[in-house]
Order: sequence, then structure tokens, then C-alpha cells
Amino acid sequence: MLSHTDNAPLFNVGPRLHCTQVLPDWDLVIGHGPVLVTAIHDGHAIRNSLLPHLAIDEASRRREEDPMTAALTRAGDVRLVARQSRFQVDLNRPRHKCISSDPADTWGLQIWKPGLPGAELDASMREHDQFYTLVRALIDALLKQWGKVLLVDVHSYNHRRDGPQGPVAPMLGNPDIELGVTTLDRTRWGSVAKRFADVLRDHPINDAKPDVRENIRFPTGGYFPEWVYATYGDKVCTISPEYKKIFMDEWTGKLDIAALEHCRDGLQHAIDAVRPEFLA
Repeated sequence: MLSHTDNAPLFNVGPRLHCTQVLPDWDLVIGHGPVLVTAIHDGHAIRNSLLPHLAIDEASRRREEDPMTAALTRAGDVRLVARQSRFQVDLNRPRHKCISSDPADTWGLQIWKPGLPGAELDASMREHDQFYTLVRALIDALLKQWGKVLLVDVHSYNHRRDGPQGPVAPMLGNPDIELGVTTLDRTRWGSVAKRFADVLRDHPINDAKPDVRENIRFPTGGYFPEWVYATYGDKVCTISPEYKKIFMDEWTGKLDIAALEHCRDGLQHAIDAVRPEFLA
């Protein structure tokens, strides 16, 4: 973690500061502005002590992570990307469930062999604690300077669960981009959410305008936005875009670079469109 004294702020987000912090488990880039973009499920790393306990093969594990979402964080003023796998520590779940050997918590997949040691559970929970300490310090610093913050928490999801040759999931319940806005204060930020979605819809991905809808697949939002709202209320506007993996082949991992860049470009325009709302 970053070294600091009890009386000094963890971050100084002054007007001329642009820096990159390489931390043990996260990559943090601090620029100038009130927009924080995160990719907390992008990572694939597993600590060495956990490797013998894995029950899932590497390709299957990577398919259930959110590869390449880190590239979309370039649209933010401040960018925070997790390096570690969501299965080592899921930062979008509460502390006591941040690592689980119960397939019911992982879409029926057996991630860990039986008997995961308590020391490994404790280590993952410490990582969870460190992440939330880091985020609290970061948002506190941004609020001190800007008064309000736009948090864009980027994720992705699979839509070909029936195998590489199987059918894609029906569009009805699987938009190209789902906007998770379950904790968003509609009174204060409703117009921001609408503008954000409208701009995303206007920016094609591979020559087709994306289907963008709210709270379709993930109506509960996840622990991270819930924690942010419980901690900061309407001072932080949280939007969680879930991109269908139309920018890659989710079975082979082959990337469609053009589609990924279209996704990033659309996100950049959406953020830029609502940015004036957050400038103090």
C-alpha cells in the first residue's frame, strides 16, 4: 500500500498532479478531474499460495472474469484497476463472501477444491479491507476538491453460455450495455443517468448502435455501489456499465480491437457529456 502518515492525506489531487501508482494488487492513475473509473474484475492474478487449491482450469476462470475492461477506464480522470482475480477476492461482494468455495456463490462453478484453508480466507478478506480503505481515501480526496464525484464502475458479462458453437443469449434480457444504477439518487442524478445512456446509444459499436438499458440482468447492483452510497449518499453518482462481451470471443479470448475501441470511445463521450455536472 501507499505509505503515509496519520496526519497527511493519502492523496493529493491538486490541479497539476498526474501520476501513476503501482500497488501490490491495483493500478491507480490519478489525473485532474472528478470522474473515477474502476475495473475491479479485470484482474487474473492468483497468489501462489492459492494456486494448489484451484479446481477450475485457467481458461474457464478467465472466461468468468472481465478481461479488457481496464482499457475502458482510460475514459476517466482517475483510474483504478484490480490486478487480482475476482475469485481471489471479489471486491463487489461483502467482506465475508469475497472468497467462496460454495458453487452457489459462483454461478454453479466449482472454483476451489474442498477445504480451502482459513489462512487463505483471512488473506483475501485483508485484501478486501485494503481496497475499501484505498477507495475511501481516494473518494474523500476527490470530494474535498470537487464537492461531488462521478464513479463509473465498468464490468462485462458473457452471453454465449451454451458453448462456443451455441446460440447467443436473447436480446430481450441481454442488452449490449446494461447500466447498473440501483443506488443512483434519481432526484439529484436522474438527468445525468439519462444523458449518459443517450450518448452511449448514439455511438455505434461495429457499425450498430448499441442497445443500452438499465438494471436488466443485475437488479441488485452489487456490494461496491451499495457501499459507496451508504458511505457518501448523493455526493457520489455511481453508474455501473456492464458490457456484453461483443468486443471479444468469450470462449477463445480473441479480442475485436475495433469493437473495444468503439466501446471506449462511446464511454468517453458519455462521460464528457455529463462532466459539467460534476465540476465544482
